[in-house]
Amino acid sequence: MKIKFKILAITFFVLMISSSSLPSVLNPPEGDCDSLQVLKLYSLFSEYHKNKDYKSALPYGWQVLECDKAKFGKWIYSKMEDCLWMIHDSTDASAEEKKSIEDTMITFYDLAIQYNPVNAAYFQVRKAFVMETWLNLPPNEVIPAYEKAFEMNPDLSTYYLDRLGLLYIDNESDENDYNLKAVKLYSDWSIKEPDNTIPIERLKGIVSDKGLLDVYKKAWELDHESLEKAWTYASACIREQEYQRAIEPLEFLTQKAPDTINYWDQLATAYQKTHQLSKAEDAYIKLTKIDPDNRNHYLNLGIVNKDKGNLSKARQYYQKASEVGNGWGLPIYYEGLLYESSARNCTFDFKAKLVYLLAVQTYRRAASMKEPAPNAQERISALQSSIPTQEDWFFQGYKSGDTVPITGDCFTWIGKSVTVP
Repeated sequence: MKIKFKILAITFFVLMISSSSLPSVLNPPEGDCDSLQVLKLYSLFSEYHKNKDYKSALPYGWQVLECDKAKFGKWIYSKMEDCLWMIHDSTDASAEEKKSIEDTMITFYDLAIQYNPVNAAYFQVRKAFVMETWLNLPPNEVIPAYEKAFEMNPDLSTYYLDRLGLLYIDNESDENDYNLKAVKLYSDWSIKEPDNTIPIERLKGIVSDKGLLDVYKKAWELDHESLEKAWTYASACIREQEYQRAIEPLEFLTQKAPDTINYWDQLATAYQKTHQLSKAEDAYIKLTKIDPDNRNHYLNLGIVNKDKGNLSKARQYYQKASEVGNGWGLPIYYEGLLYESSARNCTFDFKAKLVYLLAVQTYRRAASMKEPAPNAQERISALQSSIPTQEDWFFQGYKSGDTVPITGDCFTWIGKSVTVP
């Protein structure tokens, strides 16, 4: 090993001398490696490195390593890597210089891993990257090199993690388990960084949407007390509109973090989407207690009660939503829809016309509020042919300004009156 390294160092030193102008210094004779001389060499190397004169620095670095690979191990390998990469990637580097560096890098990284153990994982992953991109070695050599790096330190840069994942994907076959490894790699990454879109996009390319949900579910089952993994699974279900599947992790989350608004909001939506209306109502009531100033909770309570057929209760929540919303017209528009829907479901007679008129008057109120409902005017125009005419008022014996109560078996829940225009 020492002979091989010495040949590499001498070869590279000669190439540097032939391709750059080194300062005039007394180089130590071969074998002259006393501590004072090594310190002098390292000082020269470090000074050139600090001044970004990498070509001048590198030969001194090689000489230091030839004399003592461990003495300056904490610093020299990182600085040497700077020199090697900067020269290799420089537009001024000759083909011979690039080739010399490439031929040296594996040996260099093996030394760095051995003599700078604190940063061994970093040097291992950089070694794998060089094997992949500079040396174009086959995947069956590169993949184990990356795997070893992440075994040494799972928290290395996700840039290299993604390169390993892509190698798995590109080289998957019936003879290996790379597809399973890719799924695990990107699943673990997505759970660790739920806001990062890269692992999700990679997973979409190798598993179905349902398969992706299964991955998240499995991850949560293996760490069932993890709120993070439960939320990752639940939010993925919601994205795929798999609301029934989302309920289990959301119920877990609301039990573990009972005052977290987002968990309750998503659970209420999931109940609502799956027609579990009583549970949805309970969830929205909980939201009004922990987040009482949010107008949307009252609006949703109105919608849930409308779907349950509790029209009077729905109206109460719509009116509360408008109040909390400080003149919000949309809930009043929904109140108008309650009246219009009731009229449509009954016989079209004078009593129904009165309800249509109530709907129109409610829409007008929704259109005139501080935050008007955008579709109110459209409904007003659409119902003009359904409200009482002047002839209707005359034949019913009413005159302008009279108050007419709304009655009839279809409309017992309304309990309101209209004024003759």
